Amino acid sequence: MKKPHLQDKYSLFIDGQWKDASDGATYDTFCPANGERLATCAEATKEDVDTAVKAATRAWQSWKNTDPIVRANLLLKIADIIDANKEHLAMVETLDNGKPIRETMNVDVPFAADHFRYFAGVVRADEGSAVMLDENTMSLVFREPIGVVGQIVPWNFPFLMAAWKLAPVLAAGCCTVFKPSNHTSLSVLELARLIADVLPKGVFNVVTGRGSRSGQYILEHPGFSKLAFTGSTEVGRSVGLAAAKRLIPSTLELGGKSANIFFPDCQWDLAMDGLQLGILFNQGQVCCAGSRVFVHEDIYDKFVADAVERFNRVKVGLPWNPDTQMGAQIYESHLKAIQLCITQAKAEGATVLCGGDRITEGELAKGCFMRPTLLGNVTNNMRVAQDEIFGPVAVIIKFRTEEEVVAMANDSLYGLGGAVWTRDINRAIRVSRAIETGRMWVNTYNSIPAGAPFGGHKESGIGRETHKIILEHYTQQKNILINLSEKPTGFYP
Repeated sequence: MKKPHLQDKYSLFIDGQWKDASDGATYDTFCPANGERLATCAEATKEDVDTAVKAATRAWQSWKNTDPIVRANLLLKIADIIDANKEHLAMVETLDNGKPIRETMNVDVPFAADHFRYFAGVVRADEGSAVMLDENTMSLVFREPIGVVGQIVPWNFPFLMAAWKLAPVLAAGCCTVFKPSNHTSLSVLELARLIADVLPKGVFNVVTGRGSRSGQYILEHPGFSKLAFTGSTEVGRSVGLAAAKRLIPSTLELGGKSANIFFPDCQWDLAMDGLQLGILFNQGQVCCAGSRVFVHEDIYDKFVADAVERFNRVKVGLPWNPDTQMGAQIYESHLKAIQLCITQAKAEGATVLCGGDRITEGELAKGCFMRPTLLGNVTNNMRVAQDEIFGPVAVIIKFRTEEEVVAMANDSLYGLGGAVWTRDINRAIRVSRAIETGRMWVNTYNSIPAGAPFGGHKESGIGRETHKIILEHYTQQKNILINLSEKPTGFYP
């Protein structure tokens, strides 16, 4: 695939127009695979965020009254535009994020288009209710758009998570001020360029910049009716507190330390595939990554030997090459943080079974490349088994009984994802129900289709996305109570 055409400079997208930051501030974005500069982006000021909120507020006065069929058709148009520009958007995402082109072409971009189509269908099917509470009292219940929403997404799935946020907020009849990560702003900015003439001015606004600056301005602005955030638990806590302070709701999809559980009767090749999908997809930079691998003692030795052999065969390479199976970590300091976690694990007694270091040879020397890593001799109370690493590093822990592994899986601050591998459907359902997470996969991993609710328990977040239920979070319920009797109450003379 050819290198996509990128603008040398990207401005803020506010009220249907491209605008420089009010103070002219900018930042550069770089490709994590080779360090090359990709583009310059505007750094939004407090004034810029305020301008975006005011534009969204004006637009909402008419957008909230737009017929559902009109909104649905616009979502379908956006999906068609994404499909028509699939290769371009996929390569932009690959260059900006470092993930393999096979992932962006087959997951990030097509799944994003599908989310717009899914919510186009959902909004057409949405219904309220009418009920007679008694002979003379009718109750009408329906939902109204909540207003202007501040939406913030991280760097690991910039384009797909933009769709997760944008499709339902637009379907619900809300307007948005959207902030991507400053590390990966380009795919969202390219989307804004492609659909600039599709939506009414001010409905969709993009402000770029650092989370500590532009992101904080969003948290502090009084003009939002809701905040929606995906990212770390640490930052998510501050988002939730900012929303609570203003008595507005928040949707938070946060960190994880998910359990990937393998029983002796698992289908072997399927299980090995699931092990790798769980921790190597997107270089392990996945909030629901299967980073805690629990293996039954009866298959432990065989499992470790086969897993190590397969991990060592994974093709780590330049992300735009079609045969690359694992690309680059997002940036240098994050790679060093992953390495530090491995060093700490070894100090606690863990053993590196494979990988454990960055790649410094050949064409990968200029980038942030990590070898797929498995750690053994790990107990569930070690930091490496409790802290989110957010890289291609999994710990393998032996277990004996179903009760023991459920207890270990639940011994975590997080509760986002997890999986169980077995041919026993009763065991699969029993274990899945017992583990305290928002999602459990059975004989698969990292499957993220539209129409299935995704979100966490405990410190993994609040709310659910990728399902029609999110429309309840972007709307508020209205009740109209109608008296059908023509007789006065008789309470007063």
